[in-house]
Amino acid sequence: MRKTPLVLLALCAAVATACSGGDTPTSATTSQAESPGTTLAASPTSPPKRDCNAEYLARFTPRQKLAQLLTVGVTGGGDAANVVRNEQVGGIFLGGWTDRSLISGQALDEVKALATTPLMVTIDEEGGRVSRVRDIIGAVPSARVTAQTMTPEQFFDATVTRGRDLKELGITVDFAPDVDVSSQPDDSVIGDRSFSDDPEVVTRYADAYIRAMREAGVGTVMKHFPGHGSGSGDSHTGAVRTPPLDQLQTVDLVPYRNLIGSGAAVMVGHLDVPGLTEPNVPASISPQAMSLLREGTGYGAAPFDGPIFTDDLGGMAAITSRMTIEEAVEAALVAGADNALWITTDAVPTVLDRLEDAMGSGRLPAAQVDRSVLRMGAYKGTLPSC
Repeated sequence: MRKTPLVLLALCAAVATACSGGDTPTSATTSQAESPGTTLAASPTSPPKRDCNAEYLARFTPRQKLAQLLTVGVTGGGDAANVVRNEQVGGIFLGGWTDRSLISGQALDEVKALATTPLMVTIDEEGGRVSRVRDIIGAVPSARVTAQTMTPEQFFDATVTRGRDLKELGITVDFAPDVDVSSQPDDSVIGDRSFSDDPEVVTRYADAYIRAMREAGVGTVMKHFPGHGSGSGDSHTGAVRTPPLDQLQTVDLVPYRNLIGSGAAVMVGHLDVPGLTEPNVPASISPQAMSLLREGTGYGAAPFDGPIFTDDLGGMAAITSRMTIEEAVEAALVAGADNALWITTDAVPTVLDRLEDAMGSGRLPAAQVDRSVLRMGAYKGTLPSC
């Protein structure tokens, strides 16, 4: 068909308009939608957020995770070096029997250097008759005498000095203060280790102690949950029964209720508690006792997400008359403790063998182990910062 000049002119005009550089304005949306070859500008992206907890847990084999939940007493430098090098335990405990050369010179630094993650070095240093290094840093009065002769502010100042002395020795955690509420004679199992038979007085002095040790850079552990102050005897020599749980609410549990957010860890005692623990199952291996502490609602406290330690599982008849150390450590961790304490290293390999079996079979859930490892890491200040 023959095109007329007018038609050709119109066609050329249309083509020119379509191919022009933009004499006719169009929206960006229309232009992009009608231009399949157009590449949209890439939006800025953020790097993936680091999972600090996963990074920390990845440092350990399953056996090493379990070892992080153990604190064991050592006789001296060789014993400590052996258990840290071979099993990578999370902590060592310095008792009255420990060779003093471990905390003089470079011996303790050499042991710490064997740990793949910072080692916790623990001690019982309450003052009074429970003082493991009085021969090195000097003696101080018992808790009861302290509360009778010093203000909480004076006690704070004195404790900062003592905490710095402990830190200088290489100690990182002190199993104190004793927050038991007791009116028992001075020489009874708790006795003068208690600040007072008034739970508010106990709270004030324990608070001063915890704050002072924190300023000195030493961790603290309140004990003996849920309250040993009115117990029927000495858990070193046999089973101990406390008053019923409802009676503990207004006395023994008050300092924990007041101080649960203080940053201190908590040690659970080998205590049979009517209304809380099952028969023949002391608090240190009782799921009910661990839940009371962890949840807080059963005694009017805030939930507790810090570390839960057991009292000594290997040298106290309240436990040893009932089970082996391997059984006791498994029972404590399954119940909800984060750290099992005992006073020798001999059984560490067999304990870990049993714990590996417990985790493999599901008796001790792997997720629960991970939570405990993270709690201990946070308490020791070893979690990576993101």
